[in-house]
Order: sequence, then C-alpha cells, then structure tokens
Amino acid sequence: MKLSVAIPESALSDDSLKIDKTRKISVLARACSIFKIDTIYVYQDGNNKQDGSLLVMILKYLETPQFLRRRLFPKMNDLKFAGVLHPLKIPSHITPANPKKINRGDIREGIVVSIKGKKFVDVGINQLIAFFGKTSIGKRVTVQFKEGHPKFSVKEIDKSEVPAYWGYSIKERANLFSLLIEWKGNIIITSRKGKIVTKEQVSKYTKSDQPTLIVFGSPEKGVHEILGGKMKNVQNAKILNFFPDQATQTIRLEEALLGTLAIINAQRAS
Repeated sequence: MKLSVAIPESALSDDSLKIDKTRKISVLARACSIFKIDTIYVYQDGNNKQDGSLLVMILKYLETPQFLRRRLFPKMNDLKFAGVLHPLKIPSHITPANPKKINRGDIREGIVVSIKGKKFVDVGINQLIAFFGKTSIGKRVTVQFKEGHPKFSVKEIDKSEVPAYWGYSIKERANLFSLLIEWKGNIIITSRKGKIVTKEQVSKYTKSDQPTLIVFGSPEKGVHEILGGKMKNVQNAKILNFFPDQATQTIRLEEALLGTLAIINAQRAS
C-alpha cells in the first residue's frame, strides 16, 4: 500500500512564533516517516505563502541525510531554529561513516561533485567515488554499491528500487481541487462530517494495489469549506471521520495526522 498525504500551506497558522512553527513541522515530518508516507503534497489554500515556504523548506531539510545538509541548504532565515528539529532516523539517514563497513549492494544518498572536469559522488565517507550517472553536479542522488571496500564502485538507482523506506518526497500544488482531479488512485478525505471509519473500510484501502491519498484540512477550514461546491466533482473519494465523539472543539493537524495514520497502519499490519 502506497500512502501519500495532502496538507495545506496554512497548516502552521495556529502558531504565531517561527520556533513553534518549526517544532510543528518536525512533528509532521516524524509522523510521515513513522508511517512510511511516499509523498507529502502541500497545497495552497489562501494567503499563507510565507508559512507554505517554511513548511516545504523544513520538510525537505529534515528528509535530507545530515551529512548532505550543509552542501544542499545554505544559511537562511527559514532554518533559524533548525536546532529544535528532531532527526528522522530513517534508513537513508542511518549509514556508517566508516568506509570499511560498506559492502556490495549497500544503498546510500550522495551529492554529485566535479573534480578537474570529472564527476564524483560524495556519500559521506570522506572519500569521493567515480560517478557515471545522469544526475547533474550539485544534485542529490541515490546510489548502490557494485563493489564495496576498498575498490568502491557505484551505480545510480531510482528511489523506487530501494527495498527499505527511503523517505518522503515533497510536491507543491496550486490548489487542492486540481490535485484531487489529477490523482490516479484512492482518496480519503478526513472530516468530522464524514462517516465514522470502520475496519472494513480501512481494509479496502490497505489491500488495494492503487495508491491512496489522505487529505487534511487547515486549522481554520475543513476540506469541505476549502473545496466548496467543487466537492461533488471529486471522484474515488471517501469522506471519513477518524475521531468520532471527539471532546475537543478542534483537532490540530499534527494530531489528526498521527491518529489517522496510526489507525490505517494498525489495519495494514493486521
């Protein structure tokens, strides 16, 4: 089952300070990593471009292995409070720095560099490796070792070829409706107006070969309000309530994300 989520760029609007917004993004990234989210779609839903930019930047930063961050992310105001971020510790991040521990078949993230006109890849072992892939200089790349220590040799591979969870992708969309219309697969819209979720409903998605997109609203507006009259034009969508009989007036996005994904994951694992 391939899961993706859609969250609004206004997801941070209920926090006023940048340090609190940063902490919230950290929780969102951790939740998506715990439950192996494939793609996080950040959709525009109003005049929240500054928050949207912060959200996308920090989500990308957190998904990037630590040894690559300084080269891919220059000093910027959006990362002012990066020190409060919790590491994801996903398989692509937990890699030995000792080159003697690298074996044939190992997979790592790296960055393509140029030395005297030739391309190499830096995979964080203090030793550059000759690179013959298509990825451009300065870009991040996934490689698999054809030969381990000491005669290192690598080939470029696609992230989809990695057997372990290798992190989420980030994609931005101009609005939620266009994302839903273009989506090829199942759609779950989370809403307190929806039908109370059941094991049988969730199992239909966990057993499906099609990808599933889980859609979340903003702190101010639910998905119905965001879509307005266009809701009726959305196909293959189920509107489900994952928090029946809630005692709080609202459920924060990070709470909704963790709770919803935990319910789906429990059914997926059963």
